[in-house]
Amino acid sequence: MQHASPIVVDLEVPTENLGRWQDQANDQPAAPKDHFIVRDGIEFAGSHLLLDLYGAKHLDDIDRIEQAMRDCVDECGATLLHIHLHHFSPSGGVSGVAVLSESHISVHTWPERDYAAFDVFMCGDAQPENSVAVLKRAFTPQRLAVSEELRGRSDQSGMK
Repeated sequence: MQHASPIVVDLEVPTENLGRWQDQANDQPAAPKDHFIVRDGIEFAGSHLLLDLYGAKHLDDIDRIEQAMRDCVDECGATLLHIHLHHFSPSGGVSGVAVLSESHISVHTWPERDYAAFDVFMCGDAQPENSVAVLKRAFTPQRLAVSEELRGRSDQSGMK
């Protein structure tokens, strides 16, 4: 699988820091908190976990899925803004998203195959890795595959 190279665009006119970024004490623009993090010397926007649950249970239970998402938010130290889930018929599958201040958690389930795909993307101080144990408890998969992508890596985007 080939990955597209990021496109870097130079702005002709630099963006100005306005209003909310103004440092009132010395009337100088203050650096905005962009919630990028540094781990092992790598600066990035956030960690995006892709979780595949095989042989999982309760994948047609929309209330259980919502509670699992809420538990992930709490365990990861994130801030929930909104959850929207859709229940499909006749399979009973569920698709949806929890929108977070730190990004999102999304889900797609195939109960007829005992399979679910979760994406957990969080930036800043949130700890998306804590979602793994929550999802294991909620859906008791026979097998769980997790991969991580560091989004917004400055060393790969040509930025900085």
